[in-house]
Amino acid sequence: MKTFSARQTMEFAREYAKTLRGGDVVLLHGDMGAGKTIFVKGIALALGIEDEITSPTYAYMNDYGGLYHYDCYRLSSGAQAEALGLCDYFYAGGICVIEWPQNIADVLPEHCKEVYITKTGENEREIVCK
Repeated sequence: MKTFSARQTMEFAREYAKTLRGGDVVLLHGDMGAGKTIFVKGIALALGIEDEITSPTYAYMNDYGGLYHYDCYRLSSGAQAEALGLCDYFYAGGICVIEWPQNIADVLPEHCKEVYITKTGENEREIVCK
């Protein structure tokens, strides 16, 4: 899917969120500035979450009442995620959405959903869901 604005990316994510169920873990792949947090904002809207969605770069994970938004950019191993208690949320019945999942790949549960966001222009994004 190709989007041409942040708004379209959020709308795509809102539709994608309809496929999610409690217990799902979504891995968001994309470079810095690709639109990963914008995608999470769209998921939150679909779930009726009205909180301001921000990247949890320094907190590692924000809990929006069952939507767990991770930013693992500053983690270097799954062991760090485990030590911080982040892995517990994988099995808490909510929806986990993880930015920079490759940094904790060794502790991710099996059967994660994956979303790849590639910046193809100033406001254009190519989004592939697996």
